[in-house]
Amino acid sequence: MSQLIYQVYVGKKSRLYDACIASTKRYCEKHGIDHIVQTAPKLRIKPNVFSTNRSRESYEKHGGFLPIYEKENAFDHLKDYDQVAIVDADIYIRENATNIFDDFGTGHAFGAVLEASMPINLEYQKKIINYSAMQYSGLHSRGLYPNAGRFGFPFYNMGMMLMNSDKFLPYLKGKNAKQWIESTEFAPFVDGLGNWKWSTDQTLLNYWVRRYNVPTKDMDWKWNGLYTANKRINECSFVHFFLKDKLPNRGENIEALLRDIGEA
Repeated sequence: MSQLIYQVYVGKKSRLYDACIASTKRYCEKHGIDHIVQTAPKLRIKPNVFSTNRSRESYEKHGGFLPIYEKENAFDHLKDYDQVAIVDADIYIRENATNIFDDFGTGHAFGAVLEASMPINLEYQKKIINYSAMQYSGLHSRGLYPNAGRFGFPFYNMGMMLMNSDKFLPYLKGKNAKQWIESTEFAPFVDGLGNWKWSTDQTLLNYWVRRYNVPTKDMDWKWNGLYTANKRINECSFVHFFLKDKLPNRGENIEALLRDIGEA
């Protein structure tokens, strides 16, 4: 079965990203998985300047486009592989991690980790409750989300996501990645209307899998361990150094980060 891990690295050079991508390269070589790292923008998704609620800086500083949607370029590789995973450039994969595709299996179109399923600390619990209310309460009122639970409305962290091509492709309805994102339906997310002003592709994708009842698998939290938030980070196979700018030294002291998770 052909498998691919797709990553995007189009911003400024970073020792954190270099180390994380190198870990993914080793992982792919170990498990016989193809590995593609996109280093130049391709989709160049841009909000409508006449209706967007996003700051002009958010897209102009990147050459007039939103880099947050670049990783959806992986959708155009689905036709070439049986299974595809998109892994953010700030995720470090441990040396002893097993093949994530074995855990995913072939029965679902899509897989990711629900943040509400993670063993997160009290500080982060408060953050995701607020975040989920801001991002998903409007979708709840439209019947797309169940009532809020202990940690708010349940949403997937899209820093790591998996797809079985044969089951996922029909939901794209023949569109390539650019056509799909630029559909009129997604304009409120791309334009950052209302509370989606600072949203990433995560909100759009969570909306989409619920709106179209995409068959999803709730992956085990070990596949997306949020550093500083997950109380059992040493048990996580994929360690997600999210919110880079809030890490010590903005994540550039990678040796200290790896020592902290027991990988140095």
